[in-house]
Amino acid sequence: MTEVAWGAAAWSEVRASLDRCIKCTVCETACPVAAVTELFPGPKTVGPQAERFRTGGQSPDLSVDYCSGCGICSRVCPQDVRIAELNSRARSELKRERGAPLRDQLVARPGLLGRAGRPVAPLFNWAMANSLIRWAGERTVGIHRKAPVPRATTRTFSYWVGHHLGTRSARRVVYFHGCSTQWYEPHVGQKVTAILEHNGYQVVIPKQDCCGLPLQSNGLFPAARKAVTRLARQLVPAGTGDLPVISSSTSCGLMLKREAREILGADSPELRSVSQRTYDIFEFLLELHQRGELRTDFKPVPLTVAYHAPCQQQNQLIGKPALEILRLIPGLRLVELDRSCCGIAGTYGVKREKYEIAMRVGEPLFADIQAEGPDLVACDSETCRWQISAATGATSVHPLEILHRAYGGS
Repeated sequence: MTEVAWGAAAWSEVRASLDRCIKCTVCETACPVAAVTELFPGPKTVGPQAERFRTGGQSPDLSVDYCSGCGICSRVCPQDVRIAELNSRARSELKRERGAPLRDQLVARPGLLGRAGRPVAPLFNWAMANSLIRWAGERTVGIHRKAPVPRATTRTFSYWVGHHLGTRSARRVVYFHGCSTQWYEPHVGQKVTAILEHNGYQVVIPKQDCCGLPLQSNGLFPAARKAVTRLARQLVPAGTGDLPVISSSTSCGLMLKREAREILGADSPELRSVSQRTYDIFEFLLELHQRGELRTDFKPVPLTVAYHAPCQQQNQLIGKPALEILRLIPGLRLVELDRSCCGIAGTYGVKREKYEIAMRVGEPLFADIQAEGPDLVACDSETCRWQISAATGATSVHPLEILHRAYGGS
């Protein structure tokens, strides 16, 4: 099969899945957005039902832009109809025909925003905490004044990598850190590296850019294809073509595993190779544990930690490996938060017209956290962590930060 055909075939299979829809409405019942607003009529209506008429250049229904892309509908469908994927494609047609607002163009490029904010990080962070400036930003750009925003840092993860000596080992992995670790949470990447090195791995960290997921989520498919194709080339530097690729961002990992092919129809030899070798960090660690290779020299961590599995982690269909690993830590009291979605959905919940929808979607999760009152909330997705902290006031961390502490880190 040619490279072009490989990507096209993946999308063709997604579209063909609509004929399996039996209108059972399981997806409608599970949809967190349709449950809180009438602006989105439901995944079945906007997805397979409307997709049959999206031919010959006919404009898709405007309501498709209120799909958050959480993917729950595809996950629960008993007929394996790729509903969220169909909706994502329809959104791209909407943006292609009508254009994307400047706000969407900006939030879809975290690398651009990170580069712009880094030299003036203290000023940026002050501005994002200033209610008057946030109000002006809502009025002019369309980013809600109360939406969670990350804190900029003056020293990026790549800066740390340039000064990190690392370890030499016959066992090597490639680390795909993503934009949030590079520009906003370099400590996450440092701890991923420490954990992998503690388990005897040499961590290869090539220079890398955005995976294109925010572009895809905002319907900007041509730019998203370019981004993920470029990233795939960056993740296969010389001598690393057969190494596992470890991701610490669940949504970015899912993008490489299958969404770039199934939704964007993107393809290249490098993307095909990387797609087959990408692991979520805890998926990889759990496999080590199952083979008896994970170091379990854990120190007690006497904390109560509430764990929320984000949508895109669950969409990888790998279970909840972070929970299984954290259960090995002595002294740790784990509370599983069995809720579907926090509402943020990447860039969805920061938009002025969708912020309140996102907050209503997340209300059950926020209520559970506040009722439990844990020491920490653990969540594998960066945007979900920011949403949880902003909505509840709780400190939210990547679960690997707790694992790092158990290994003796600070």
